[in-house]
Amino acid sequence: MIPALNEAPNLPTVVNSVPTSALRALGWETEVIVVDNASTDNTAAVAAALGATVVSQPERGYGNAYHAGFRAARGDVIATGDADCTYPFDSLPELLGTLTEADVEFMTTNRLRRENRAAMKRSHTVANYALSALSRALFRNGLRDSQSGMWIFRRYVWDGVDVKSTGMAFSQEIKNAATRAGYRYLEVPIEYRNRQGEVKLNALPDGLANLRQLFEHRFRRPGGERPARYERRHTPA
Repeated sequence: MIPALNEAPNLPTVVNSVPTSALRALGWETEVIVVDNASTDNTAAVAAALGATVVSQPERGYGNAYHAGFRAARGDVIATGDADCTYPFDSLPELLGTLTEADVEFMTTNRLRRENRAAMKRSHTVANYALSALSRALFRNGLRDSQSGMWIFRRYVWDGVDVKSTGMAFSQEIKNAATRAGYRYLEVPIEYRNRQGEVKLNALPDGLANLRQLFEHRFRRPGGERPARYERRHTPA
């Protein structure tokens, strides 16, 4: 699933990087969903021409795009990533293999490795480290990269969490909601690549919104985060 706001130039590279043939050979039937988040370019038309399922979300916001996309998703496993060429969709066979072999329900990814530093502005790196450290302190789930936009999880996990964010804070909230609810989880390293096209992140307002959301979520009255299939808690490797 790929949320997209005015990403028409990037979509051919991103959609074609999904290794559908390799996944099919491994037994995974794949549907590529592009959520058009009120684009003013031809994002929807390009996505459709590439064979993707297009979901329209006229209310802008990163979280709004995912709320619409997850309502439309039909698969048993959902994998996510941005439309800006930064996430390694070509690694999905290996990532899905890890999900299966490790027997986890929610898997997130860590971009904050030395090898990836050139792909992220220094100010964004510092902000990511700071938000991730605070998130670990509040939720005690050990995740090193609370802001990563690539997750792979069992479809029923979404049914068992109550994620409210409509903006960029959606990324940290879904991780903290899934781990807090008791789903088996894992964080794995990935290659993070240079962003192509216009940057959509508004660093200061988005950072402050994420900071506020962390505290609101941590002290939210419990009740909305209950696993649809609870088994045992998993500590991330």
